[in-house]
Amino acid sequence: METSKILSQEIQTLLETKQTDQLGQLLGTSHPATIAETISGLTPEQIWQVLGVVGDEQRAEVFSHLDADLQSATALSLSRAQLVGLLTHMSPDDRVDLFKRIPEEQAESVLPALAQAEREDIRKLAAYPEGSAGSIMTSEYATLPVQISAGEAIAKLRREAPDKETIYYSYVVDEGRHLIGLVTLKDLILARPEMTVEQIMQREVIQATVLEDQEEAARKISRYDLLALPVVNEKGVLVGIVTYDDAMDVLNQEHTEDMEKFMAIAGKHEEYPYLRTPVWLHFRNRVVWIIVLAALGLISGFVIRSFEATLVNLLILATYMPMLADTGGNAGSQSATVVIRALALGQISTKDTLRILWKELRISTLLSAVLGVLTFGRVVLLTSGAELPVGMTLLAVGLAISLALALQVISAAVVGAVLPMVASWFKADPAVVASPALTTVVDITGLLIYFSTVKLLLRI
Repeated sequence: METSKILSQEIQTLLETKQTDQLGQLLGTSHPATIAETISGLTPEQIWQVLGVVGDEQRAEVFSHLDADLQSATALSLSRAQLVGLLTHMSPDDRVDLFKRIPEEQAESVLPALAQAEREDIRKLAAYPEGSAGSIMTSEYATLPVQISAGEAIAKLRREAPDKETIYYSYVVDEGRHLIGLVTLKDLILARPEMTVEQIMQREVIQATVLEDQEEAARKISRYDLLALPVVNEKGVLVGIVTYDDAMDVLNQEHTEDMEKFMAIAGKHEEYPYLRTPVWLHFRNRVVWIIVLAALGLISGFVIRSFEATLVNLLILATYMPMLADTGGNAGSQSATVVIRALALGQISTKDTLRILWKELRISTLLSAVLGVLTFGRVVLLTSGAELPVGMTLLAVGLAISLALALQVISAAVVGAVLPMVASWFKADPAVVASPALTTVVDITGLLIYFSTVKLLLRI
């Protein structure tokens, strides 16, 4: 981070003194991602000044590493010719992403100026629904026919490599471009030159369909340790690939979305930098759930009021109410988190609901036993001087409170597991259901369990 800051200051100085040659030399030795990070604090006009001193390919690569909102702002500051030049040298997937974000009138003016191949590629990739595997794939992939030899295949890849996203995987297709196999560069290098691609190819190929959810496609890349995943249409025709870096972007985006939903933050959940997100947008994304949860919190007040006589007769109960709420909330959140994660990774489904509940019941019983013993010891040892009603012992109070806490832990864990499964059953997002609303539900049930248990055992 310190190195990035120093580089940013150096770039700023070279810009102000118009030392473009030195700036070009400096950027020529830096990684595109590092350059993008260091110039992200500049204005769009300054960013384009910096990008103007590097070559077309490096310029497009650095631009692709900028945040989405900064890309859009910079694109808006460009002339038609500048934007056309930039789009021409961007990779197909990055190009179509930018094309979707720029204003419609700007897109319409730029499209006719692009080469026919780029125009057709944009139209094809932009046609796939947002969030699908087709929307994040690239059309720059290597293909091989079955009949050529390994030696011929290597020569073909050597010629085509500059225009491909990756050549480590080559996809074997028939005359209709149906995907029939896969060959790695290692396979080709190790094979005898006269062996045919058909003899060395892998016939079972992990693949995705164009309309498949992008998160599922990304998970396949992660699960099977792939560098790229082929994408086929409904007829089995190869139409593109999803590369590892795009898959990681998807998983990061989905992780951000799940975390924000889990914490009851609304909105589009796009991965914009915190400091560049307007205050009004932060407010709008948070206010609805905060109001709803505050309203639900009133129920807790009604529960306490209904047990007011119990609380008055035994004031020691008020001392342990915060611990009860915190412990229940933590137990429920732990349970919900592991279940949501397992759902997101495809490790469980709604058909496993009973098995999940049985497992969480056993886990929470063990947790409740430990916490119950600790709570009993705390009540007896730390509140030995408390005033109690006539005929009531501290041991009895400690037993009632510890039992109520144990029941609350079990209840909270079960609720935390049930809510995501119910949401998944109804095709809703589990992260939304298991948000701070879970804490509110657990608070309400916890107070009912607490006062009911104590009232029943101590007869007050």
